[in-house]
Amino acid sequence: MRVVIAGGGSAGWMAAAALSQYFGRYLSIVLVESEEIGIVGVGEATIPQIRLFNAGLGLDEREFLRETMGTFKLGIEFVGWRREGMRYFHGFGEVGRAIGLVPFHHYWLRYAREGGPLPLDRFSPNTMAARENRYGVPANARAARLPASAYHFDAARYAAFLRRYAEARGVTRREGKVVNVRLDGESGFIVGLDLADGGRIDGDLFVDCSGFRGLLIEQALAAGYEDWSHWLPCDRALAVPSTGDGKLEPYTRSTARDAGWQWHIPLRHRTGNGHVYSSSFTTDDEAQRVLLANLPGERLADPRPLRFVTGKRREIWKRNCVALGLASGFLEPLESTSIHLIQAGIARLLALFPDRHCDPVLVREFNRQIDWEFTAVRDFLILHYHVTERDGSEFWRYCRAMPIPESLQEKLAMFRSSGRIVRQNMELFDTPSWLQVMWGQGLRPEGHHPMVDAASAADLARYIAMNERETSEQVASLSDHAAYLARLVASDASAPLARPAEVAG
Repeated sequence: MRVVIAGGGSAGWMAAAALSQYFGRYLSIVLVESEEIGIVGVGEATIPQIRLFNAGLGLDEREFLRETMGTFKLGIEFVGWRREGMRYFHGFGEVGRAIGLVPFHHYWLRYAREGGPLPLDRFSPNTMAARENRYGVPANARAARLPASAYHFDAARYAAFLRRYAEARGVTRREGKVVNVRLDGESGFIVGLDLADGGRIDGDLFVDCSGFRGLLIEQALAAGYEDWSHWLPCDRALAVPSTGDGKLEPYTRSTARDAGWQWHIPLRHRTGNGHVYSSSFTTDDEAQRVLLANLPGERLADPRPLRFVTGKRREIWKRNCVALGLASGFLEPLESTSIHLIQAGIARLLALFPDRHCDPVLVREFNRQIDWEFTAVRDFLILHYHVTERDGSEFWRYCRAMPIPESLQEKLAMFRSSGRIVRQNMELFDTPSWLQVMWGQGLRPEGHHPMVDAASAADLARYIAMNERETSEQVASLSDHAAYLARLVASDASAPLARPAEVAG
């Protein structure tokens, strides 16, 4: 079977690497990309699921970090999102240890109402480790929980790393610019691509990784687009690399601005910076001024502008074409989900991989699953904008007052009334993530799970103290992040690799 991937970058080479790894020589895989067409490549922060993708490819973590100039990431710090001068942390992994069916935070809610002084974030190992710039595998073998982690890396270097991986497994790269997409007159399937140099590439299954333009999925197949910009009004971004501040923090920082927000992503060789904003509430010149006035060091290039419409294709798989990355849709990188959505599309393609006929049953199931993935992430992002006390600009007043999807309304109402958080259909973000963002944005529940009240005051005190002690001991056993990273990337590839941190959402 012939698979043709249109476009490179992270999406194209992740797809090529995965297909060549899991199918071997069963597939004939050609990736066509043009040096004339640049890649967006601003997605440098990830979530812990990237570890599963890399592990599935059999990548050595040390080599991966060396090749991509990567660092570790324990979560995201949100500065000024609830209101100016306040900050909170969304740490990956657990917040406290659950007892039976009841999550830890219900016990903590009772504890706090009864005057307990310890804040919620004292029970997140990742949050506490990030604040002290620590990372590593806990020295205490009794520790039941390890910090869940992801990575920051140079997206262009990651694509190049995966290109070498894929080509070593038989993937053919074809340099060229696609000028025409040939369709079958009866089925409407794509049968081939015509290149500017006169070349032709025929195939059975096509993967569109052509970016925002959606060369195959939209321009040729007219899949349609769901516009979500009324819920997520930012429609532009400026990206610029700079020197760092020397701290090499193991977390991403997101700082609220008057008409959007600014990202800060520390890599070993530079810092990634960007300003995501709404053109309805500020000008390009003002957005650039804000970005450049808040860099951690000297800028290394001119800001690169991006324009987008938040949303997704109505059909991400149509006929014999599957869209990945920006060709499938765009959700701003507030929670570092861009690369994960590529990974999610690849995972579902592997699970539902078709024959040449592309059974419509498989296509419908793929679209059902990936639609839910996008929708669940969408709601999580809307939460950050809508639940806020900021009112110093028209942008934030709009976000506070805007109608929100019913699915998010129900989630917020459930938490407000009883502190409950329900994860539906194995959605990406689990209870600890929703908890930390809702609490951090200022949402407070009126009650907690009734089962908590069955515990005596003494038992509750012991349970809270045990959790705080475990978290403190675990964090204290970690290394300085920069020192740990330096040792790791300098170590011999033949030496045993330290046990990786637990993957959790």
